[in-house]
Amino acid sequence: MGRHSLPRTHTAASKAARRATSIAVALATLTAGTAVAGTANAQDLGSLSSAPGLPPLPVLPEAQTKTVHIPGVGPLDVTIPAGVPVPEYLIAPNIIPGYPGIKVTDKGAPQGAHAPSPIRGNQTIQGVNPRTTMAIVTDQGIAATPNAYEARPALSIIKLLLVDYALHRGDGSPQDRALSERAIRASDDAAATALFRKYPGGIDQIARAHGMSATRTNGFWGNATTSAVDIARYLDTIKRMDPNSPVLQWMREAYPVAADGTRQNWGTRALPRVQGTKWGWSDMGPNTVASASFADNYTAAAFTWGGAQEQNADVPIAIGYVG
Repeated sequence: MGRHSLPRTHTAASKAARRATSIAVALATLTAGTAVAGTANAQDLGSLSSAPGLPPLPVLPEAQTKTVHIPGVGPLDVTIPAGVPVPEYLIAPNIIPGYPGIKVTDKGAPQGAHAPSPIRGNQTIQGVNPRTTMAIVTDQGIAATPNAYEARPALSIIKLLLVDYALHRGDGSPQDRALSERAIRASDDAAATALFRKYPGGIDQIARAHGMSATRTNGFWGNATTSAVDIARYLDTIKRMDPNSPVLQWMREAYPVAADGTRQNWGTRALPRVQGTKWGWSDMGPNTVASASFADNYTAAAFTWGGAQEQNADVPIAIGYVG
């Protein structure tokens, strides 16, 4: 992947949003034209309903509303009046041909192929032991424990941001890519330290670019702090804007055993339909663990004062918020 500056990243995102908006307007205009013509034809057919000797009229479709989900812009509702067949490109569920990021569902249906998330706007996840902070982000909003904005030790979760910087704003070297892969898949501390020495300001730049208010390096990647909300939002942005990111692919392909011998198998990984996970744990000081995952229609992050057993006990309480 090539290098680019932060301003260029924002420009690309703006262009993508404008392009998606143009597509939405075009879809609405085209559908409106089809609807007007179809309604007129339906009225003409209605006038023939009592003519003698004619076969029964076909049953025409009722009015329907489809929702076009556009990354970076939002959902657009398109209504097809009664008597008008639904255009092929608006048959739900569907991905608009030529625009893989734009999906169509029936109004009120989920953007993904699975059951809708119960989240409607921001909600509080109740009943989780306060030793754990947790946040879940869907296209409907954020569900979070009351302490989810609290800064906690970022542990190896911060490697996501470090690798993001190295891949997109580094020198593009094969060495950077190899170190990045080990930092994510094996959670290799030595690989992360090598990247941090080369790009000491990288984590903070990524955090600022994503508006991660609780995330900072504090002098070294191993001292970094972040929040469950910051990480869940960050993964949501990456999943929407860069779905082919190596970071996501390496989370999918994480090694069962990390470089230091730790088994990577707890926390948010157990939530429904999870596709990839990054874990973190303390090597010194108070026992603390973290996990961050993405699924088809949500992202999640959890930080726990305690071990994997404690986090495994707390995370399932949030299953009802992901559908």
